[in-house]
Amino acid sequence: MPAAANRSGIWPVLAFVGAGALCVAAGWWLGQLQNGSTGSDPSRAALERQASSLQQQLNQGEASQAEQQRLLELLVALDRKAEATALLERLADQQPQQWSLRLLLAELRRDQQDRSGAERELRQLLNLRPDQIEGLQLMALLQLEMGRGAQAQSQLEAALQRASKPQLKPEALPIGLLLANLLQRRGQPGQGESLLLKLATEFPSDQRPLLARAMLQQERGDIKGAQESLALARSRKTGPSDPRLDQVAAAWGLAPLRDPSPVTPEKQTPAALAESGNP
Repeated sequence: MPAAANRSGIWPVLAFVGAGALCVAAGWWLGQLQNGSTGSDPSRAALERQASSLQQQLNQGEASQAEQQRLLELLVALDRKAEATALLERLADQQPQQWSLRLLLAELRRDQQDRSGAERELRQLLNLRPDQIEGLQLMALLQLEMGRGAQAQSQLEAALQRASKPQLKPEALPIGLLLANLLQRRGQPGQGESLLLKLATEFPSDQRPLLARAMLQQERGDIKGAQESLALARSRKTGPSDPRLDQVAAAWGLAPLRDPSPVTPEKQTPAALAESGNP
């Protein structure tokens, strides 16, 4: 399976896990770097000149963090991903405490079809932070792509166990959502839905388990069940409705479940949905 194939379709439930997880699996970071860079410069030649200048500063040890970030953006925008990978590898080795650099390096390797290299980077991250949700998500996606879904499931089950005992931790919710979606993708929707119901009980004020359940129900054609789950999700919050509820209801043509207050176009963008965080 190509690395870019069905990135959003593979993980429909993960829009509700959190910003970091969604951005990584969707390849959002690479797209943002490329779109942000090419739109601000008049020509490729200008980009090349700027990249050369920054590379020279880096080689001389004079590049600031902001300049290194800009060089990384330019290398991706210019499709010089091998050089971008080398730069990210250097930065990740120099700043091991910055786990996000290792995560971005894994995503960049995956984007270049280097799944084994991406997995190697993720193992370094997860050895230090075994329950890092963004790392777990990308690792599960990689393992599915490589036909190792059982291994992904075992790893997530172990992470959920750690987050649940001896006492329930907040991290159990995003890990559980990820595991529920993986179970569905592996042909075990019943187990996935049971886990979502368990999460809904354990986190009674959070809408996400019920939102995820509604999506699973709609996917299998249980529109009535999906309506009920969306209504229950809405009842869990006394303040303004989460715009994701309205987006899901609108996509399914469930007008009665939509909040009467308008949802602005800005709120409906994928980036805005990702950045909204916890309901």
